[in-house]
Amino acid sequence: MRNRLFLFVALAVAALLFEALRLIGNEYLFFAGYVVLQYVVLATAWNILGGYTGYVNFGSAAFFALGAYSSVAVGKLVAVPVPVLMLAGGVISGVVGLGMGYLTLRLRGVFFAIATLALAVVAQTLITNWDFVGGSRGAYTIRPLVVPVLGSYVQYLFLVMLILSAVAVSIARAIERSRLGYGFATIRDDEAAAEASGVPTLRLKLIATTLSGALMGMAGAPLPYYVTYLDPASGFSLAYAVNSIAMPLVGGMTSWAGPIIGAVLLGSIQQAATVSNVFGNHPEINLLIVGLLLIIFVVAAPNGVVGLIRRRSQ
Repeated sequence: MRNRLFLFVALAVAALLFEALRLIGNEYLFFAGYVVLQYVVLATAWNILGGYTGYVNFGSAAFFALGAYSSVAVGKLVAVPVPVLMLAGGVISGVVGLGMGYLTLRLRGVFFAIATLALAVVAQTLITNWDFVGGSRGAYTIRPLVVPVLGSYVQYLFLVMLILSAVAVSIARAIERSRLGYGFATIRDDEAAAEASGVPTLRLKLIATTLSGALMGMAGAPLPYYVTYLDPASGFSLAYAVNSIAMPLVGGMTSWAGPIIGAVLLGSIQQAATVSNVFGNHPEINLLIVGLLLIIFVVAAPNGVVGLIRRRSQ
């Protein structure tokens, strides 16, 4: 009941935020807001596996890009709305996450992290050589300028991602406060002891990898319609992997609120740096900003903003 109430409140807040931005009337806020919300979903999805379960995933970009290229592939076969493409991307990335869980069953710690990085390399190689989705040339996506009721297509994409963010955060919060979340925590604290105590670690790990991968794929599915041109270099960009890890670390990995705080903080700073053009036309500056903030928080607040707030409130 409480989870349903939280989802209702999250959707209500999302609706108020959307209407507030429409009243402001600045179209760029929807462009920038979409990116921040995209990172909210990515960070939340990463935290389900990396924060709750303790398995560090370096392959976030692979799941994100698989969702994006799923949209390209399905869009070439049949014309369907973006929410349907998001479901397709979520299913495909979720199945890949399930497979990754099985293949890396015996791997833990740094070995699991390296395996996820290898997954990203393999996925990018396959996509680069798949001509149906453009291969190394990339693929163009033609989007309508307007949509019924909303008008602006960018506002439509923002609204879709806003709803997905509310759903993803609600799922993370429900997990944190459930038996499933306690099971994840036992794996994070001591997997060997959890197994000896009868905790079904394999099943829990597969649930975490599948759910995390599915949410990342859903976050990536609208990307071709946002950028209108997608190539392997941009789809598998290092920025997605770095930000999806850094944002929960900065915000706090032990709470569902941590990824939101980290995504809003880092995402907003990156967007502000891009718009202000203080550093010139150098996109890699965004990663530099993330790296510097990550170092600061690791040293000053290793448990993130949430941990810092909890420590100060005690």
